[in-house]
Amino acid sequence: MYGLAGFRVGYALSHSDVAGLLNRVRQPFNVSQPALVAACAALEDEDFVRRSYELATSGREYLSDALRGFGLEVIPSFGNFVTFKCPRAALVNDKLLDNGIIVRPVFGTEPDRYLRVSVGTGPQNERFVSVLADVLGDVDSVSKH
Repeated sequence: MYGLAGFRVGYALSHSDVAGLLNRVRQPFNVSQPALVAACAALEDEDFVRRSYELATSGREYLSDALRGFGLEVIPSFGNFVTFKCPRAALVNDKLLDNGIIVRPVFGTEPDRYLRVSVGTGPQNERFVSVLADVLGDVDSVSKH
């Protein structure tokens, strides 16, 4: 939400037993001073949070609708990514990579048939959908031979 991934700033809400386990494995002084300053500033920027939420929501809906339009099963999401079931996911992933698009394969699924795409900007989302349409067409034609 805040765009602070590079700072590795976050928090967890958990049962006290879980918090105790997390505190045992975290590094001491694991958040830098610049990261703390950025986090405090981000918490005060309510307009940025609102805009980020709106962009993530609209992008997630756009991607989900497009994936369903391709006949793919989409797992409901409330984050800034969409996970979808994709036949020949490994091949689709490779072909997307060949086109400069990085998605995340979800391993350990039946058998590794899910991919996860992060919500990007409008043009990034549109490019993903366009390239995926071509890739799915290529994969479908390979499957029929």
